[in-house]
Amino acid sequence: MDPKTFLRALFDAAVAAADPMKTIAPLLPSPPKGRTLVIGAGKASAEMARALEAHWAGGPLSGLVVTRYGHGAETQHIEIVEASHPVPDQAGADAAVRMLELVKGLTADDLVIALISGGGSSLLPMPFPPLTLADKQAVNKALLKSGATITEMNCVRRHLSGIKGGRLLAACAPAKVVTLSISDVPGDAPGDIASGPTVPDATSCADALAIIAKFAIEIPDAVRTVLTSGAGETPKPGDASLPPYEFHLIAAPQASLEAAADLARKNGITPYILGDSLEGESRDMGVVMAGIARQVATRGQPFATPCVLLSGGESTVTVRGNGRGGRNVEFLLALAVALQGNLKIHALAGDTDGVDGAEEIAGAYVGPETIAKAWAKGINPAESLAANDGHGFFQAIGDSVVTGPTLTNVNDFRAILIL
Repeated sequence: MDPKTFLRALFDAAVAAADPMKTIAPLLPSPPKGRTLVIGAGKASAEMARALEAHWAGGPLSGLVVTRYGHGAETQHIEIVEASHPVPDQAGADAAVRMLELVKGLTADDLVIALISGGGSSLLPMPFPPLTLADKQAVNKALLKSGATITEMNCVRRHLSGIKGGRLLAACAPAKVVTLSISDVPGDAPGDIASGPTVPDATSCADALAIIAKFAIEIPDAVRTVLTSGAGETPKPGDASLPPYEFHLIAAPQASLEAAADLARKNGITPYILGDSLEGESRDMGVVMAGIARQVATRGQPFATPCVLLSGGESTVTVRGNGRGGRNVEFLLALAVALQGNLKIHALAGDTDGVDGAEEIAGAYVGPETIAKAWAKGINPAESLAANDGHGFFQAIGDSVVTGPTLTNVNDFRAILIL
């Protein structure tokens, strides 16, 4: 198996391990005495709904989930709505209003199953009054360009929302709420996945303001008022008014990395999982990983070759140039520039949902020939990196990784093969 094919097989194994159809059944709750209502949001939520229907034997189902445009799935009882990600739109806002209406009038005999995955923050926008959708869009765009981590972004989003940060959970009372989730965040914290619509929130408006100040983010006056006044405070753990609730992960980055590691072993390559929650600037991570990979290639330290270094998590891109961003392609471009054609090192990185940034491209591949291929086309790799144009760079040399919607989402996957 050639290196590029091998690395793509590892990526595919990681994605397959997070397939809701394979993982949801063991965690389905017992049927209730009353109704079962399904709600949800995220890039994997439609496929989660399809999997739930396939495995549910507890009586009638109904409900509504919201997913990204192009990430829908065929269901019989649960309605699927598509909306915009990463910047919210009116379709998502309308769906959020409908979802809150659906959960009204439930009883203690009823069950709500919430299907939550990454992307739900943008897909289920409900501006906290008096904020508008335009206010939320402006803040979201600024956060995406700021270099803030996903944890920091979601803290701000929760406190500007009428449905996230536990507010959807509160609206379901007194019915029991069971959240089935696919994690796309470092550490798998429930409140960070889609900004935690069905779990209480331990953070505060003051925390959100501190993040805005840290990254010098310009925000509308109305947003500042909601935060400084404390009006945007969210339901907290231990709040007696909240209904009974459970939270279960059906897929997470670590399990996907372990699936890739198993496949590597079967192919005679020793895998090393460096972490499932790595964070930081993508280009800095690329430089650091290049240094580790060179040490392995030239010194056999800290690992003997052949081996593959696996990692997950979510890096960030502070967009300063006129490129299209994309944290995985920025990581890979920085890695390639640092390696300068090392003959022993190959790498692939991609977002497991098939979308790196706002592009319908999962990621890319780097090999010993990457830099030379770019120069042969008149492309200066360092200039492409300075412009945050990883997508343009890898498309030009034919090394983008395109999967289409994978209908799951356990965040970034990175594999560095050292021969």
